Formats: sequence, C-alpha cells, structure tokens
Amino acid sequence: MESNARRNHPRHSGNHFLVWLAAIVVLVILGACLVHGLPAFRNRGLDTTSDQTAETAGRGQSDKEEDNTPGLSLKQTAAYPRLKSSVDYDNDGIDDYTDLVQGAHEGAERHRKYDTGYYQGGYPPDDRGACTDEIWRDFSHAGYDLKAMVDADIAANPTAYSGVIARPDPNIDFRRTNVLGVFFGRYAQELTTDTAAHDQWQQGDIVIFDTSWHIGMVSDRRDKQGVPLLLHNMAQKHRENDYLGSDSHRIISGHFRFDASRIPQSVLKPWNG
Repeated sequence: MESNARRNHPRHSGNHFLVWLAAIVVLVILGACLVHGLPAFRNRGLDTTSDQTAETAGRGQSDKEEDNTPGLSLKQTAAYPRLKSSVDYDNDGIDDYTDLVQGAHEGAERHRKYDTGYYQGGYPPDDRGACTDEIWRDFSHAGYDLKAMVDADIAANPTAYSGVIARPDPNIDFRRTNVLGVFFGRYAQELTTDTAAHDQWQQGDIVIFDTSWHIGMVSDRRDKQGVPLLLHNMAQKHRENDYLGSDSHRIISGHFRFDASRIPQSVLKPWNG
C-alpha cells in the first residue's frame, strides 16, 4: 500500500509530466532541425558533388565528338591558334582563311549529292558537285572566282597545263583535281605533306591526294593527335572528318596555302556570281 501511495502521489505525477513535457520539447526541436537544418547540409553536399561532376564532365567533353563529327577533339582544337590571313579580298570584315573555311563548313552542311557530270557553262546545279566543286565554292565565299582565274591562266600559259590536259575546256578544267594542282603549284605557297608537323597545317589550306584523285580543304578543328580534320566531298556521310589523321588516307601529293598578297593582281578575279 505504501508503494502504491507513493506512486500516486501528486508530486511524483507532476515530475512525470515535466519529464514528458521536456521530451516533447526535445522532439519538437529535433524535428525543426530535421526540417530546416539537414536540407542545408544535404544541399551543400549536392553542390560539391555537382561541382565535381561538372569538372569531370568538362574534362571528358574536351575529347567528345561534337555534332557527330568523326575524330573531333575540342581540346586539341583549342590548343592550336587559328591562322589569319592579312588579306580580306571581299572586304567583308573576315580574313581570307576564315572566309574559306566558313565556306567549306557551309558546303559540308549542305551535303551536296556527289556528281562528276559534265555541264555546259561549267557549273553543276547548286545541290550537286564533286570534290573540286567544294573548292571553287569555298573560294567564292571569300570573293574569288576560281573558275575565271584557272581559265585565264590556262589561256595565258597553256604549256604549264599541257601535262594534265590535251586542250583547254572551260566547261570542266576548273573541276579537275590535277588542273587545280598545277594552278595552286604556280601561285600558292607549297607546304609539307607530313601530317605529323601539326602546326604547319592551318585552316583554309588545300590538300591534294594522288595528284588527280581527290582534293579537300583543311578545317579549323583537329583530332586527338592535333591533326586537322578535312572538309571534302567524296560522297561520304560526314563531309568533315578525320581523313588526314587516318592511316588509310591516299598519298598526299600537294599541300597549298593561297595567299593573295603574293599573287599577281592580273591573276586574281573577283566573284560576281
């Protein structure tokens, strides 16, 4: 009975009430911390993780393809400064080499149907063409009429071209790779054919393979080894790709850089198309 009396004593009941009240207060405080405090810690943790993820993704992105361009390395592209010409032939505020490669990129995006057909007047339809047609189109983008220049030089210097054509034909001569090889050999700067000399390959350079087999233009973007991509048309899916960096590319027989400041004014013809 004594024990029961003490257990039911009002003073002890009050103590129990205070203990429960204290426990409730503690639980409320802990609940507030959970609601307001932990997310802050979680957010700080997520932010750190996000920063690390972004940094890692950024490093990986440097060697990923962009727009499905085979072989493209953004890291290597950024590592090589782009060569700029001292000439802006069409006075559009863009130097010649940048103009040439912009024209080549536009041609690659157009993805014209491969066509080596003969056309009266020389020019194929705008949605068609062969590798050489990309070259005169690139030059027109920079303000040059490559057809007029080639035709005039053949007419003025027929013996220089006697090894590649039997007689002049303005309908097709400017679309022949070997004819362009002679023209650029006469008026452009001739450069190394060694693709390992990375800094000697710059945007807007012209490359000829096996003398008369193929021609393309050097891109302003590079592969993982620092070799520039090639903008060209051989009916392939990707008109900008790592052909120069491929072990299977045909023999490079010519590598030229067109510099209008070194060319007689009588040779240069402006594009009026």
